[in-house]
Amino acid sequence: MRRFLLLSFLYSSLFLLMISCKTYQLADAKPISNSEKEVENLYFSSNEDYVYKCQMEVYGNDISGILIIKKISEITHRVVMTSDFGNKMIDFEISENNFKLNYVLADLDKKMVINFLKNDFQELLKRKFSVSESFENNDSKIYLSNVDKKQYYLFFDKNSSLLNQIIYTKNKREKIDFTFEAKKHTFAETINLQHKDFKINIKLFQITETE
Repeated sequence: MRRFLLLSFLYSSLFLLMISCKTYQLADAKPISNSEKEVENLYFSSNEDYVYKCQMEVYGNDISGILIIKKISEITHRVVMTSDFGNKMIDFEISENNFKLNYVLADLDKKMVINFLKNDFQELLKRKFSVSESFENNDSKIYLSNVDKKQYYLFFDKNSSLLNQIIYTKNKREKIDFTFEAKKHTFAETINLQHKDFKINIKLFQITETE
C-alpha cells in the first residue's frame, strides 16, 4: 500500500509540475500605510515539544501518525514523525537554510518525497517576515513579505491579533495555503497545509499544548 501511494505521488507530481498554477491576487482588501516593519509566526517559538496528530491526504490516499516538533536552537527545529503504533517514519533537523536527515523509512526514502517535506516544513517553521506592503479587510490585517521570487501574505485577526493564515506564493503563483486555529500566539491547536498545485493536504491536530 505504501509503495502504491508513493508511486501515485511521484507520477502525479511529475504530471502536475507541467501545469501552471493560477496567479494569486489578494481579494477584498485595501492597502493601508505600513505600521509594521516585521511580523512573526510564533507558533513554534516555544522550547517545549509540539505534539500533533498528523493526517496526510495524498492523491486520495490517507496516511496518519504522530508528529513531534521541537525547537533545538534559535534557528533550528527537529521534526519526527512516527506511525500510530510508535514506529519511526522520518526524523530530520531543519532551519530556513539547512536540512539534516537523521532517519527515513526505506519506503519513504525518495528524493521527491524528502524535498517535498523539506519545503513544507521550511515554510511552516519560518518565523520572521519583513513587511513590504500592508492591507486590511473586514476581519484581518494582512502583511505582504517579498523574499526573492517568493511572496508571503500573513493574515492576523483584527480582534485577537493572532495569525490565522499564511498564503505562500512563488513567482506570484499560489503554492501553499497554511491556516491556523489558535488561542494564543505560541501554539496553534490545529494547522492545515493545503497545496494548490498538488493534491496533497496535511492536517495537524493538538495532542499536547505548550505552556
